[in-house]
Amino acid sequence: NSSDLSPSFILASIPGLEAAQSWMAIPLCSAYVLAVAGNCAVLLVVRAEPSLHAPMYFFLCMLAAIDLALATATVPRILSFYWFDSREISFGACLLQMFLIHTLSAIESTVLLAMAVDRYVAICHPLRHAAVLTNAATAKIGLLAMARGVLFFLPLPLLLLPLPFCGSRVLSHSFCLHQDVMNLACANTTPSVVYGLTAILLVMGLDAVLICLSYILILKAVLRLAAWRERLKVFSTCIAHICVVLAFYVPLIGLSVVHRFGKNLAPLVHIIMGNIYILVPAVLNPIIYGVRTKQIQRRIL
Repeated sequence: NSSDLSPSFILASIPGLEAAQSWMAIPLCSAYVLAVAGNCAVLLVVRAEPSLHAPMYFFLCMLAAIDLALATATVPRILSFYWFDSREISFGACLLQMFLIHTLSAIESTVLLAMAVDRYVAICHPLRHAAVLTNAATAKIGLLAMARGVLFFLPLPLLLLPLPFCGSRVLSHSFCLHQDVMNLACANTTPSVVYGLTAILLVMGLDAVLICLSYILILKAVLRLAAWRERLKVFSTCIAHICVVLAFYVPLIGLSVVHRFGKNLAPLVHIIMGNIYILVPAVLNPIIYGVRTKQIQRRIL
């Protein structure tokens, strides 16, 4: 098999279950519709409710927009594969999808860190909260998150662009990820490996450490309160954000572990973990904040 300048890749199917893929697409499509409806509802509610025009809910709108973009960049293509057997994806489309997935994930990680800092300032320095996190500062943080994601993850497709691809072109997932595509190259991928790992550690890894540090400081401040009822009341304002952080980082870590140590696992595990990584945050985030925020509940009703 000779390599070419513009190879195409084959999206992964589940061996032995090809005939059932059209049925398997139904829950996937349902989850996508739920994600779109939930995140659009959050955007519309925050826009229509003046009491929600605050930094925390502007960050929530950013999360909703990111989840919509991430799900839309992947799920329709997966559904076209499951329903119309469109397994082949061009090299350019694969690199674009890969760039969008990793960049949007980095932006979401940065926004989650900003939300953790918002909770820290609101609890530990409440008198300075309005002065520190203004609407203008929130907009600047959103732009910084976008710039950070693009600058860190734009080199990933650029490093793969000159590589030759020969032999197998079958991916491990129903969409394109950097490590998955990189493993199919028949050339030295050390620069791509090193840069990909560095980008992940400097963005998602660093954000996770800083989020943990923020909550350690928040916990110390909460424990200084005299009454347990006050402690629970203050810390309950962080519950929704903690759940959203877990919904993002647990699938991310699980997918990374599967890529690193799961080479001998069944293809079904790779496909399920990939779909969880894409859809779980998009589906759960609006539900979590809808349950925890009375203003959102009332406005939706």
